[in-house]
Amino acid sequence: MTSTIDSPSRHGGRSPSTGEWLHDWDPENEETWDRRLAWQTLAVSTGTLTLAFASWFIASAIAPKLNDIGFVLSKDQLYWLVAIPGLSAGVLRLVWMVLPPILGTRRLVTLTTLLLAIPLVGWGIAVQNPDTSYAWLLTLAALSGIGGGAFSGFMPSTSYFFPRRLQGTALGLQAGLGNFGVSLVQFVTPWIIGFSMVGFLGAAQTASAPGKPTHDVWYQNAAFVYVPFVIVGAVLAWTLLKSVPVRANIREQFDIFSNPDTWCMTLLYVMTFGTFAGLAGQFGLLLKNLYGAGNAEIVATLPDGSTQLLVAGYDVPDPVKLVFLGPLVGAAARVLFAPLTDRFGGARWTLVSGIGILASILYTMTTLTPDPAAGAAALDADFHHFLYGMMAIFLFAGIGNAATFKQMPMIFERRQAGGVIGWTGGIAAFGPFFFGVGLTMMSPAAFYAIGAAFAVLCIVITWVRYARPGAPMPS
Repeated sequence: MTSTIDSPSRHGGRSPSTGEWLHDWDPENEETWDRRLAWQTLAVSTGTLTLAFASWFIASAIAPKLNDIGFVLSKDQLYWLVAIPGLSAGVLRLVWMVLPPILGTRRLVTLTTLLLAIPLVGWGIAVQNPDTSYAWLLTLAALSGIGGGAFSGFMPSTSYFFPRRLQGTALGLQAGLGNFGVSLVQFVTPWIIGFSMVGFLGAAQTASAPGKPTHDVWYQNAAFVYVPFVIVGAVLAWTLLKSVPVRANIREQFDIFSNPDTWCMTLLYVMTFGTFAGLAGQFGLLLKNLYGAGNAEIVATLPDGSTQLLVAGYDVPDPVKLVFLGPLVGAAARVLFAPLTDRFGGARWTLVSGIGILASILYTMTTLTPDPAAGAAALDADFHHFLYGMMAIFLFAGIGNAATFKQMPMIFERRQAGGVIGWTGGIAAFGPFFFGVGLTMMSPAAFYAIGAAFAVLCIVITWVRYARPGAPMPS
């Protein structure tokens, strides 16, 4: 049996539909393509994907502050806590990638959105009790991976609704705005925990940190605030979405693995989205462990309970208030550069992305061994260089995310392109896990050196296979 999308030739006119399923859907035929339905699908699925990413990265927003509210977790335990959602999402994406032809867009988006409520409610309850076991925290981290798994189902589903000439724009908008969910959860968390907005769902926690007075926080808000939006998103998905009858069983979808471009594009998407997701998950802990107050010697405890640090005059950064910047830059780059990939092709921008990531990594490596004894001015300068370097990595990763998603629909036929998008997204979703394990096993400098070498490999693949004049698969 051959996998297909029904052709409009038998009926003519706009694609008729009965209930959930469309009939004779062909986005390449301007006369029959329902533009309004396509953009409506993009809007609803993008909104719910943003919530999915927020749910996926909830642990990265909460973990850096858990010890401040009474938990007792080591650096390695915190790295693992933030890494596990990446492991879970990577595995779940390999499941979600085969679901679009089986469930259809409407059921897939609705059911996945409802599932997001499970880890969100779980985190909201767990953070209120410092005696919550580490095993349960890891379980919640794994359940958060549902939000990451959604990507490999939502993106192929959306690709079925748009012609190839708009694939870069449509997929770039969906993925980029979905990626804003990472920045959203990290930006909203420091603000939303500061008052009892949903305090009736739990009591305040007392937060204490070196150099700062104690104060009340409501960390359950960081998770509970998304639950009403999840319910609304699921209702909208069920009432507004349709499904395209893409005919393919699970065995047929595995034919993508016989194509060498599947493996090349997997490496390139690991370089781009794997870097984005990995750094987004670990940015807060990196910032805290490299430049936080815990790395400066405490020399005195003041009468108000605060502490005086060895490096006087150094403004210790609060990771919870800064980590949203990187994902924000990366997501914005993905959105803004998506139309440019439609105009100039994806391969060129993937090449730019690889070179930019390599240069940014090399720059950032000079800031990964700060020395508090060097004084406040030197420490402050190193911190700002580290921050700028990280922003540059996020920027070029975002450009590459847009570019690779333009390449895939150009390289593969429509149904295969959906499968490759799901597969590459699944492997790249392991980024937070690989980053967490790597930073646990080796120094940040050594880990970044491996990242630089991998970027060189991806630059060579992009040039030889896709970007050079006369390349075998220009895209």
